[in-house]
Amino acid sequence: MAMAQAGAAAQPRGAGLEPMLELVGVEKTLGKTRVVCDLHLAIAPGEFVTLLGPSGCGKSTTLNLIAGLLKPDAGTISLRGHVVNAWEPQRRRLGMVFQTWALFPHMTAYENIAFGLRLKGLGMRDVRERVATMLSLVRLPGVEEKYPSQLSGGMQQRVALARALATRPDVLLLDEPLSNLDERLRKEMQIELRRIHDELRVTTIFVTHSQEEALVLSDRVAVMNNGVIVRIDTPERLYRYPRTRFVCTFLGEANILEGVVTAVDGGRVLVDHASGPLAVDTSAPVRPGVRMSLALRPEAISIRLARSPDPVNSIPATIRDVVYKGEALVYYLTAAGADLMALEYAKGGAPRAEGDQVFAEFEASALSVLEDA
Repeated sequence: MAMAQAGAAAQPRGAGLEPMLELVGVEKTLGKTRVVCDLHLAIAPGEFVTLLGPSGCGKSTTLNLIAGLLKPDAGTISLRGHVVNAWEPQRRRLGMVFQTWALFPHMTAYENIAFGLRLKGLGMRDVRERVATMLSLVRLPGVEEKYPSQLSGGMQQRVALARALATRPDVLLLDEPLSNLDERLRKEMQIELRRIHDELRVTTIFVTHSQEEALVLSDRVAVMNNGVIVRIDTPERLYRYPRTRFVCTFLGEANILEGVVTAVDGGRVLVDHASGPLAVDTSAPVRPGVRMSLALRPEAISIRLARSPDPVNSIPATIRDVVYKGEALVYYLTAAGADLMALEYAKGGAPRAEGDQVFAEFEASALSVLEDA
């Protein structure tokens, strides 16, 4: 099974549209480390794309290359069909919100938002109207005269967003802007960012290492590792069909089951696993005798005390540990050939207990074939 090449151009949603932003063969070395390697990415007008990956994978460097804060060593960066490699940041018509928000502490919220508008030469009346519109957009009316030190973290973040949007950029760049917020504010701001994007339809590139933010916010997610985009797709398809171990385990929790293909019957493949026979629905071209790795999400597993009549996709296991998470219970299971994690949403009644002998069962459609077996 051939893996998609990391350097293959990733097409935007609505491939017939000319990309708002396109990176072709972009590379960057910092010191002795090659941080970005042969990067290809095309983003359609109005699209919200997230660069997701671990620390050091090259996502923030990619954002800085787009912003013009760094120059690529190779490749081209195009905005609105123009190669902008040599353009200074201010010429690129971009808005940017950093992790630290970077508000001017000696300026009020009004002055922070108005700063870029005044540099562009807008008149006083236009500036006043634009600032009022931006504060209404981010739901912060009445804070015009407050200084950053008088605002909460969430309010500061909204002011920074309003400042970035006030100049009406073609592309909005967001570099982990939610990382300094507590969990409740992060969740609130995820919804707010999505609302604002849906209202303005500004092309947005969001950098994060949070899988939740990527899944909630994005039209597409570009998963990065070692300076390349290893996979780009919609959040739903990435989560359901991760294709590789890295994408699978980075984008959510997953159980990895390995076995040997014993039979292929149309779109159903039978796999011999140490704990028993498995059946997977797949169109992947496989043949008997080939080793296969399968991904199984914890929430796809049902914990049963008695085995179903059909033994396929029914793994006998012992509950090793139970973790209470409020709305859900997480079961850690020991089975032949695999340690499993299952997630069961609380439905009332007594939970299964440590030491219980159970069967972990799942549908054939819940298994996803991994290409790097």
